[in-house]
Amino acid sequence: MFSLVQDNLNTHHGGSFYKWLEPAAAHQLVSRFEWVYTPKHASWLNMAELEFSALQRQCLNRRIPTVERLRDEVETWVRTRDTARLKLNWQFSTQDARRSFGRHYKAIRNN
Repeated sequence: MFSLVQDNLNTHHGGSFYKWLEPAAAHQLVSRFEWVYTPKHASWLNMAELEFSALQRQCLNRRIPTVERLRDEVETWVRTRDTARLKLNWQFSTQDARRSFGRHYKAIRNN
């Protein structure tokens, strides 16, 4: 069995296989995975989403005529942010995570 770690998007579940595959094939795939979902809050995905939001607001909020120009603009934006060494002010501590999400990590505690 494989662990499949994913976010909580409403299409990220075994039922999606049944939409596109024959029931027997879908069941075979679904049974191969242990479905593990990241917490809805305090996920690393939140940090990635914040970066994409900043990219949209600061760089992509206008029409960019060519793919080459788009690539140049995004690369410049990334270099500028890296040079500035910007950091997220993540206020959810490890202690907070353990208190709030400990029930999700039973397998880790049992090892």
